[in-house]
Amino acid sequence: MPVSERQLAAFADHHAWRIPFDTSPRHLAGPGDARHITHGLAAAGWTRTTDPLSPEIVLRSPDHRHTLQFDPQSSTSAWWRLRAARTDAEPGWYAEFGELVPAEVLGHLTDALITPPPREQADLFQVLESAGWRQDTQHMADSPDGMCHVELRRDGEDALAGWHVETCEPGYGTPIGPRIWHAWFDSRTPAHLVDAFVTALADPAPLQRGMYERTAHHSVVQQPSLLTPQQVVEAHTARLDALRAQARAVRRQQPKAAAAPAKAGTTRATAHR
Repeated sequence: MPVSERQLAAFADHHAWRIPFDTSPRHLAGPGDARHITHGLAAAGWTRTTDPLSPEIVLRSPDHRHTLQFDPQSSTSAWWRLRAARTDAEPGWYAEFGELVPAEVLGHLTDALITPPPREQADLFQVLESAGWRQDTQHMADSPDGMCHVELRRDGEDALAGWHVETCEPGYGTPIGPRIWHAWFDSRTPAHLVDAFVTALADPAPLQRGMYERTAHHSVVQQPSLLTPQQVVEAHTARLDALRAQARAVRRQQPKAAAAPAKAGTTRATAHR
């Protein structure tokens, strides 16, 4: 079902009295409002397949190939899990994200899942370097504050490479301290989705968080935003309208008889802690 007027009103009521603060860097901004993700997918035609009274949310794409699971009672550090089933033409894949991943960053990825992929793949390390990140090795870059790390990692010499993102406490004498949140993409995750996530993560523009809203770390920088609560709500509504229109345009361009996902090829992955 699309996002209802009641759901939009609830979002507006939630933000109406929250004084927005510009919050940066993005990797320390905290989770924000998960409806940035769920409303966006619902506007694009994704449907909820779980009990509405359950804290767990599972959304499924119109073609039944993709599922996004949000589980705030997860026994692992992965609260968000995104899966794609295998088809005759494409492999299945899996990605997961920790509790404190910013909703806007993950939402940038889910937006990219809805829209057609770009013709050219971005050079992620060049994107990070342009944003002021430091490339420590050929396959790893660190944020300017040294707390977020993006790595192209292989599990073995012959294995395909998967992308790992971790935001960690300062090491205080060790290279990396305790983990704050993570993102993990298996080697078959489409490159343009990883590009969308990392590009949004490295964007120096602040995210908006309400006064006293949870952030990921005490070192985050906040200052009163020029945006009003009403503008925050209007931007959310405008984004949903754009995603709805984009999804309709994509569906019109697709063949009427699309191949169904192969049930036996549903991607499985062991949760990464």
